[in-house]
Amino acid sequence: MPNIQQQNHNVLDTDEVGRLLVKLATPAFLGMFVQTLYNVVNTIFVGQFVGTLAIAGLSVVFPLQMLSWGISMMVGMGGASLLSRLLGVRDVARAERVLGNGVTISLILSAVVMVAILPFVDFWLRLIGASDAVLPFAREYLIIIISGAVFNILAMAFLSFARAEGNARVGMTAMILGAVLSIILDAIFIIWLKMGVRGAAFATIISQIAAFIYLLSYYLTGSSYLKIRMTNLRLDFSILKAMFSIGVASFVQTIAGSLSAMILIKMVVTYGGDIALGAFGIVQRIMMFALMPGMVLGQGSQPILGFNYGARRYHRVLKTIMIAIIASTSLSMMAFLVLYFLPHPIISVFTKDTQLIDMGAYASRLIFLSLPLIGFIMVGQLIFQAIGKALQAFIAAIVRPVVFLIPAVLVLSRVWQLDGVFLAFPVSDLLTFLLIIALLAPVINQFRKAAAAEKLETTGPAPAGPLPDTRESGRVID
Repeated sequence: MPNIQQQNHNVLDTDEVGRLLVKLATPAFLGMFVQTLYNVVNTIFVGQFVGTLAIAGLSVVFPLQMLSWGISMMVGMGGASLLSRLLGVRDVARAERVLGNGVTISLILSAVVMVAILPFVDFWLRLIGASDAVLPFAREYLIIIISGAVFNILAMAFLSFARAEGNARVGMTAMILGAVLSIILDAIFIIWLKMGVRGAAFATIISQIAAFIYLLSYYLTGSSYLKIRMTNLRLDFSILKAMFSIGVASFVQTIAGSLSAMILIKMVVTYGGDIALGAFGIVQRIMMFALMPGMVLGQGSQPILGFNYGARRYHRVLKTIMIAIIASTSLSMMAFLVLYFLPHPIISVFTKDTQLIDMGAYASRLIFLSLPLIGFIMVGQLIFQAIGKALQAFIAAIVRPVVFLIPAVLVLSRVWQLDGVFLAFPVSDLLTFLLIIALLAPVINQFRKAAAAEKLETTGPAPAGPLPDTRESGRVID
């Protein structure tokens, strides 16, 4: 499959920004939509054919699943940011070394996850808050999921790398392949073979293996712009340092999200019991759809921002940011209207339990109060990663789950119990929104000055002094 880089080496800085963003964001959206739909359908199968306690079991496992997602995001987003900027300065050899190092470090970190979790399954599940009734479901699901984590971590890293070189379609195809296969296997394993949560876990792992094989074949059959070469699999610590300096923001964000999820689950169980935990698990699945517009537009803009930032085309960087923020905010507002005013029909898709439906709809209205801000927050966080602003990326990633959400949960739950747990979400979102504005404002101001100087350089006399350098270093890798 030809990618954008193969079609035209300069398309990321010559094609019209809006059209290019659609080209990159649309496949990302379709792929993520189908993948998110799978997660929702998986929960529907479990809720309808296994029971409420099984949904609660999946909810307890969720923070530990986030650990493997965090690793794949650290390698994938950190590597993708680096790849885009290296392609912007036409350093293909160095970009391929980043790709090779990404594969090796993914394998190493996957082994670390398995060793850290599998021998201590009951300990982790009890720590999160699994009751005696929920523990058997959670244990059965977690053991299978973590045993196959390596395939998910590698697949997600490959997906980010392919998107960074301008090929969002391959990621879309991999996600759709995995999601469709998983839905089919869910029906076979859960309904026909009556395997319960074990069937849901096997369906997930098999679909992740299929997506991994597809993405690996993309790199091994010559379809990709960047190639996996054996010599590049040897770890280069200068590359790992540069990759992790950006990617650690995604990792810390996910781990912090996992930590906050553990605390949230404990609080939900304390104030609402297993029914409230099941409702919260359903809302978490719906939240994946709610976050999607900001995520896909941020991911779609990442290669455009990284490439043009590396090429010092600041006017295109500004235009990309503006379009992505406006589009993501508009879509988040639409999602808010649906989820706030029509929660009952959506929750009822997951379960027939009227008590669970009422609790889920009630939680949904409180948790999604700040949804109109989410598009801006998601795009704002990814802007810093795309342009290599490690400190800002780290701050933007960690503040919501750790600095704002956890304290809000602990404080508000003392005052309003279960309502306080749910209201902690909009409070932390509002504070995060204000902080990202404060972090982004000086960066935008620098880009405007650089774009003005760039315009003078191309249309008039050269400006006095050098162009403002908005990067921490003139090199892509320090």
